[in-house]
Amino acid sequence: METAAYNRKPQNQSQNLMVFVLSMALFGLADLVTEMIPDVEIGPIEIGIPYFGFVGLILVALFNPLYAALGAAVGEVIFGDLLMGDFGGIGELEGVLTLFIGLYIAGLLVNNSKNRLNIAIAGMIGIGIEQLLGGVADVIKVSVGVSELEAVEGLPQSIVLLELVENVNEWIISGIIVGILPAMFMLPRLHGKLEPLLGIKPRTNSSYRAAAGSLLALSAGIFIIAVLFGVLGESLELGAWEPDFIDQYGGGFVWVGIGIAALVAIAVMLIAFSSRKSIPRQAEKL
Repeated sequence: METAAYNRKPQNQSQNLMVFVLSMALFGLADLVTEMIPDVEIGPIEIGIPYFGFVGLILVALFNPLYAALGAAVGEVIFGDLLMGDFGGIGELEGVLTLFIGLYIAGLLVNNSKNRLNIAIAGMIGIGIEQLLGGVADVIKVSVGVSELEAVEGLPQSIVLLELVENVNEWIISGIIVGILPAMFMLPRLHGKLEPLLGIKPRTNSSYRAAAGSLLALSAGIFIIAVLFGVLGESLELGAWEPDFIDQYGGGFVWVGIGIAALVAIAVMLIAFSSRKSIPRQAEKL
């Protein structure tokens, strides 16, 4: 017999909403932390931490991967861009969609949150796909922009090479160093402990699955939309909002965003805890 704190379904809509908001806050918080870590430039190549991959991997492996991946991708824009006054317009939606695709696929590939090999494979594939799609989108945008500049010989080829180097670098850093390695250590320990705090049953091997053909079609469709947003963003800069609060108020302004993200995450946990306490009381009345 199931305990009253859980629902018969893996997650209901209110829990999915909590997962979305919690993922948004935690991934946004982690993204703001990366703002405090300086990048290193080696010629045209910039080496830094784009995002903490382990945060997204843990979220999509523990919870409904659809809502967790969407929340993480949206959180990067809300807390990392909008809240900091550094939103480049609709072109930013390209990164949101490619990140969503990568994390969503990674979450679907996790069949056993206690199996470190499974976690490593899912993380490398998911984040690898995100980096690949981001690189292809950048090459498409540049190719569209330089398609009439035939006098510039070798430019498209050099751009492909630079994108390849940059994406491999980001895949190694975000996907492996601050991605699957911490996730392999943390995820088996968090499985079955974090989900009950939201009143959610821990995931099983068959909790979330998608047909390969449907997933491929969905990913392709979302990627095409992402590229369109990227091209429109480069040409129109529609919706840009760039007061750049960090330049205005200094690097300490990042702590404002971190504080807001932390408060949102705490609020979600408190609401979930309150909801869990009310379920047994309602059951007693029945």
